[in-house]
Amino acid sequence: MSLQSRFICWWLRRRFLPVTRRPIDVALTRANTEKRVWLPPVPAGWQLRELYGQAEAPLRGEWLVREGGAPRTILYLHGGGYYFCSPKTHRAITYGLATRAEADVFSLDYRLAPEHPFPAALDDALAAYRRLLADGVRADSLVIAGDSAGGGLALATLVALRDAGDKLPAGALLYSPWTDLAVTGASIRENDGRDPMFCGEVFGRVAALYLGDAAATRATDPYVSPLYADFRGLPPLFMLAGSTETLLDDTRRVAERARAAGVEVDCEIARNLPHIWPIYAPFMPEARRSLDDSARFVRRVTTADTTARAQKTASPHQSTQSSETSISS
Repeated sequence: MSLQSRFICWWLRRRFLPVTRRPIDVALTRANTEKRVWLPPVPAGWQLRELYGQAEAPLRGEWLVREGGAPRTILYLHGGGYYFCSPKTHRAITYGLATRAEADVFSLDYRLAPEHPFPAALDDALAAYRRLLADGVRADSLVIAGDSAGGGLALATLVALRDAGDKLPAGALLYSPWTDLAVTGASIRENDGRDPMFCGEVFGRVAALYLGDAAATRATDPYVSPLYADFRGLPPLFMLAGSTETLLDDTRRVAERARAAGVEVDCEIARNLPHIWPIYAPFMPEARRSLDDSARFVRRVTTADTTARAQKTASPHQSTQSSETSISS
């Protein structure tokens, strides 16, 4: 465990963990998150295109694209309990994945609870994925990824696509995914007090925000909590979680059930690392290594999409030139 990781865990225990023991203040959480965001510079040779107008849906969010196009694509779904954070807060991950995997990354600005409860986020993720394919991105050159709630959303999106008969992406990256909104994992109790970021009881309150009036009856719906889904036929999964996370069992149980269903699963349980530690790149060595491992997975499972590269660059990107922002490092 690096000194950087020790410091981050110490900071989380002092500043973030106490907040999770209090009633949720949605507006305050969002405001504080935006104030604390550190934004990494756009890598040389890449362009950031921010598409946040309402008319941009279903591809509302932001692209990080390699000049000349990249041979593969990542659809990223940010975490934040379905009620806060944004593509901007997760640029450390999306930028790190893009450059390492040689992938254009689209980070979706899906609708947030409690203003937009389930199934709004899932509907947005499905619509974005289908638009990417309609715009010329090949499914076998695309990976869906997400962290925490976004990791659970990515897995739920896979299940919904499979159930609907859509072409599935080449694989999925799931960082500390929240897959059980019924909050039944043993680690919720066993790691309460060990997790530097979350107390165990906060997840029931957050789940109620996402589920709204249906909280009591829909928590085990597979499209809400993909832990309860049938995993047969899903593409390869790459999963990460820390050994002291209260959400640890949300990863371990999915890995076990997916393997039992015949799914290829790479799952790392890292000793003492905090929730979604890849977000601490480039400062934390463990974050850099995990992004390296993630990129190797992306390159391994995808088929480089050279034939559709020009179309992919033209359609979702150039059609919105009036609202794009290009920044160089």
